Amino acid sequence: MELAIRNAESSSVQVTDLVFGVDYKPGLVHQVVTAYLAGARSGTKAQKNRAAVSGGGSKPYRQKGTGRARAGTSRGPLWRGGGVTFAARPRSYEQKVNRKMYRGAVRSILSELIRAERLILVSELSVSAPKTKEVRAKLAEFGVERALILVDEIEDNLALGARNLPGVWVDTAAGVDPVSLVAAEHLIVTEAALRRLEERLS
Repeated sequence: MELAIRNAESSSVQVTDLVFGVDYKPGLVHQVVTAYLAGARSGTKAQKNRAAVSGGGSKPYRQKGTGRARAGTSRGPLWRGGGVTFAARPRSYEQKVNRKMYRGAVRSILSELIRAERLILVSELSVSAPKTKEVRAKLAEFGVERALILVDEIEDNLALGARNLPGVWVDTAAGVDPVSLVAAEHLIVTEAALRRLEERLS
């Protein structure tokens, strides 16, 4: 497969169909994206059951003669200040996704972005100063306003200039995740980052 470079006259690069020409698999993409988001959950919610709350060591009143229901502790779930019946405990929401599934989902997303003409390949992308207007002007050259920019190594000028633009992110090809790829309206990739992606996913 050949991909045209947008900011170079009559230039294109050859890429492998095994990475950028596979069929879209919505089930696999959904599973990997769900697992990625689940792994980001903290899982630190905690409550106390009746054994963990303090107090309640003695009967709140005598067994008989009060007309009330018998009670052995004032820290039961029915009492104010008592423990929770099914108390939450810290847990992990991690879902197992093996490496083959993860790479397959990323290949599927990239291939679909190419088919939808939402992937823009550039020879390089840099700005002379950390200015938002310079990054906006670069994006305007490609006719986009919101995009995920993938580079081989992040430059400070580009990262600082893009951070105030809504819907614009800068990431590396080595660290990009499937959630960012799915959420991206357009994907702008430098030639070096494309080669890094191809090497990572082959």
